[in-house]
Amino acid sequence: MKKKLSYLIGTLILLIALAYITDYDYILKGVRVVYLTGHTSAYIDDAKHFENDTISASSQPQMWKTHHNYNTASPTPALTKINNDLGTIAFVIIKNDSIWYENYADGYSATSQTNSFSMAKSITTALLGKAIKDGFISSLNQPVRDFYPSFENQKMTVGDLSSMSSGLNWEESYTSPFSVTARSYYDDNLAKTILGLKVTETPGQSFKYLSGNTQLLGMVIQKATGKPIAQYLQESFYEPMGFEQAATWQVDDAENRLAKTYCCIASNARDFARFGKLFKDFGNFNGEQLLDSSFVAKAIKARFADSPEYGYGFWLSNHMDKDIFVMRGILGQYVITIPEDNLIIVRLGHQRGTRSDRPFSDDFYVYVEEVYKMLEAN
Repeated sequence: MKKKLSYLIGTLILLIALAYITDYDYILKGVRVVYLTGHTSAYIDDAKHFENDTISASSQPQMWKTHHNYNTASPTPALTKINNDLGTIAFVIIKNDSIWYENYADGYSATSQTNSFSMAKSITTALLGKAIKDGFISSLNQPVRDFYPSFENQKMTVGDLSSMSSGLNWEESYTSPFSVTARSYYDDNLAKTILGLKVTETPGQSFKYLSGNTQLLGMVIQKATGKPIAQYLQESFYEPMGFEQAATWQVDDAENRLAKTYCCIASNARDFARFGKLFKDFGNFNGEQLLDSSFVAKAIKARFADSPEYGYGFWLSNHMDKDIFVMRGILGQYVITIPEDNLIIVRLGHQRGTRSDRPFSDDFYVYVEEVYKMLEAN
């Protein structure tokens, strides 16, 4: 027994040493953050295991209005079932810029902060629009090489990064611990990883979803503005849009403090919804024009005819013959905005539905359909 235990300990020490020697020591952090906390993947409350920058609340908070029919409607049986099955912790329906329905579960509340995951990509694109409006970036067509000369011989633009058409050799894998996606999430020098990427396909030609695109875009915005991403987000949107609660944005480590702009803002359903309202109203928020309306119009329309599911930083759908734009995270985080009906649906939770051959997992379609049934019944 002692010999087996000694062998096991020796093997473990050897594997740890090998991880450090081969620069895969970030896997050890992944094991500590995920498996040693009882999970099998990244989860909505993992921010406490990472370094974070704070995005301060507004000095002049603007509360959402409460609809005169607030919480008078009951969720449909199908909506109740899917929310229970997938561990929904926040479900909010905003109609005509007023909270019409909201429900929280599993000990979470209106102020509970959970991981946005890739909904942050839409917010990063909003920051791109602001940087263009502020004159830090000339347009969507400005070359990335203007900010990072390592891409000097490439025609890749900031718009290509936002629209997922960069041609970078990023591997969008959520299962392999050796993938660049896993390294970016758990390693401590994100810039080194991103700047090591190569352009292997022609930029600006077709859609290919790569988280590395948005990370490089965030780095461009930070370099162009000369400000940390969290600070620029606070100045650009949190302050003028009256965010009631501070949020956090994960950074790679205590030394570099590079924001993970492809993911990982910890906030709540009501505050995430503000970005749906901002883009629904073409960059105007309660009377203040924060983004150029033409930029917003382009962002929420498909760039490529053969990929109608994506614009610039936003997912798109025509489900139920509605023009819908969506902020989306990997565990079923959604801000679903339907401008023609002045409707915003926010869902946060532990799991998403199953994937099929449609652009969204099955839960998305259920949320949209059942919310309309609730509205019709009320």
